[in-house]
Order: sequence, then C-alpha cells, then structure tokens
Amino acid sequence: MPLIVTDYSWTQTDSTVFISVPLKGARAERVDFLSTEEYLKVHYPPYLFEAFLSEPVDEDRSTAKVGNGVAVITLTKCSNAFWEHLMIKKRKEVRERALLKYQERLCSESRSKAEKQQAEKKYALETMMKLEKEERDRILKKKEDEREKTTAELAAWQLRQRETAEGEAKLKLQDQRDRQNKLKAPTEKQEKGCSNGAKMKEATVKQRARKPQRSCPLRGALQTFKSDSPRAFSQPRSGNQECQRRRRRAGNADVEELKDLREEERNPEWLKDKGDKCFASGDFLGAVNAYNLAIRLHSKIPALHSNRAACHLKLKNLHKAIEDASQALDLLTQPSLPTQQPEPGPASAGGPPSVSYSSMQKLTSCDVFSGLQDYQAALKLDPHNAALQADTQTIRDILQGSATGMH
Repeated sequence: MPLIVTDYSWTQTDSTVFISVPLKGARAERVDFLSTEEYLKVHYPPYLFEAFLSEPVDEDRSTAKVGNGVAVITLTKCSNAFWEHLMIKKRKEVRERALLKYQERLCSESRSKAEKQQAEKKYALETMMKLEKEERDRILKKKEDEREKTTAELAAWQLRQRETAEGEAKLKLQDQRDRQNKLKAPTEKQEKGCSNGAKMKEATVKQRARKPQRSCPLRGALQTFKSDSPRAFSQPRSGNQECQRRRRRAGNADVEELKDLREEERNPEWLKDKGDKCFASGDFLGAVNAYNLAIRLHSKIPALHSNRAACHLKLKNLHKAIEDASQALDLLTQPSLPTQQPEPGPASAGGPPSVSYSSMQKLTSCDVFSGLQDYQAALKLDPHNAALQADTQTIRDILQGSATGMH
C-alpha cells in the first residue's frame, strides 16, 4: 500500500490554484503526474498524493514543476471564482472517471501520433518518389540529348566520308583518263607517222613512174636498182622493247626522287654510319630505312645487306633477314669484289651475316646467327671461360668478314 501524503498546502487566486506537495527526498525523475478536469495525482513511490477537485480545471493549461524537494502544481480554473474547499468526498467515482478519461486521452494521443507519423512517412515517400522521378527525367533527357548529338556527329562524319570518297573517285578517274591520254598520244603519233610514210612512198613511186626513161643504160639500171631497193619504215615496238621502256621509266622516277636528297644523303657511307647509330640507339626501323636508301644508291656493298639483316633479325622479320644475309653472302663470294670491306655497323649488337669463303660451304646464315647467339648465352653463364671467348670472337670475325681467308 502506498503512503498517502497529507502534509500538502494550497493557495488560490480568482483564476489559479497552487498546490505544493513535499517529495520527501524523492528524485525528480521518479515523480509521476496525472491530471484531469477534476482529479490530480502525484505518485513518487512509496508516496502518493491524490486531489479530488471540488471545481473543474483546464487540464491543458495546467502545469507542474519539481524543485528544492517540492512539486508545485499550477491549476487554471475554468471559472473565475474562489473555492471554498480544494477537494470533495466522492473519491471513488471521481477516480474512475479520471482514469477512464486519462486512458481515452492517451489512446487519442497515441492515435494522433500514429496518424501523424503515417502522414509524415507518406509525405516523405511522396517527396522521395517525386525527387526520383525528377532525377529519372533528367537522366532520360540527358541521354536523349547525347543520342541526338551522337546521331548528328555520325551523320556529319558519314557525309564527310561520302564527300571524301567521291572526291577520291573523281581524282582516280581523272588520273586514269590522263594515263589513257598519255598512252594514246604516242600510239596515234606512231600510226600517223606510219600513214604519212606510206603516203610519201606511194607518192614517190607515182612520181618516179611519171618520169621519162632515158637512153643511158647505166643510169636506167641505177634507177631500176633504186626503185626496187627496199626502204626501212618505222615498225611497232616488240614486247622486249616495251619492257625496256618501262624499266627506263622506273629508273627515271628513281632518279627524280634521288635528286631531292642532300649531298651527304647520297653518300652510302654516310647513310651506313647513320644506320649504325640508329641500330646502337635501338631505332631498328630508322636503321632499316637508312640501309634501304644506301642499298638503292649502291647495292653491291655486302655490309649494307648484312647490317640490314641484323635489323630485320631484331624486328623478328626472319624471312627478310635470311634474304639480306643470303644477298650479303652472294656479294662476299663474288671473286670480282675487293678484299677490303667497309667497316661493319652493328655487328656486335646483332651480327650481320658475313662469312668467309672457306666456311661458306659449311655454314648458312641461319647457322651463323644461331651459333653466335648460343655462344653469347654461354658467356653470360661463364664469362671467364677462355675457350668460349676465343670461339665467340672467331664467329664474330666470320660475321664481320675479317676472318682469315676471306675473299
């Protein structure tokens, strides 16, 4: 059973009632208040204070404060009048009505709170859906703009490609017509020359036929000999002559192209040194281009072919490397070549496939390359082996064309 508090005090004004309840050492957080229009309860275990009010009060405007060991309840009167008594005696009925009304108020507040939370959730969901819809619309619009932009760029590119193709087709057709006209002009000239020659021959024969014959037998015999002697007319060119004419045209084109080179670029030795520097720096394509131009200027230098074979070997162009190595071997084995060869280029790096005449019968270019690579790999494993060093140097001498007995 709770202990009923009886040592309370109260005062009033025309509109307000003040009730002071001692807490008897209870902490403020353990004090529980319950207030209705005609009932007031302050519970702080094990104490209990109940007030069955004689007049109704406005519970919404009533307040309670805890401090200094006292709970002060301020009740706002519904009517401005002085009360004769604070409490009445009908306790049980008032308590039941107050508790029932308090429960109803709690239920109403709970429903209101739930409805409010539901409304807030609904509003938040609608707001989120609206934001997501706006974001989707923005993304779709951006995609549509990008698609239209890409379509326009593609159409413009296709139009440029079509115009470029038409321009190239026109240029190609014009070039074909120009070539046909160039080929047609000599033929017409030749036919015209043959026709003019035939007409001149026919006119000469007719003119001689109209001339009177003289009695001098020697002059008549001479005229008969002249008129019967065959004449040489221009004949159409044969197949061999056409091939020779094409070769001359190709040679003239090379000559025209080489005329644009500087003076040092026409020197095979300068080009060979340039290719060697490119090879040493790792620019194998540049070295190949330098050797190509040098070979076009002077194709009988074996070192150019062997150095270019080394470049092709670095670039993994094995077939071209074999061709250049074979060409270098053919040039080295010609008895008409001088014994002094140009200085080898990147022999130490790639090993151009030059070989002595005495060993040419036994080794091919692929064998020499493979042998040098094997010896170099062995030297990496045993760099102080004198026999390996001597054999490697011998193979390098063979490749560089400096071995004994080279022709």
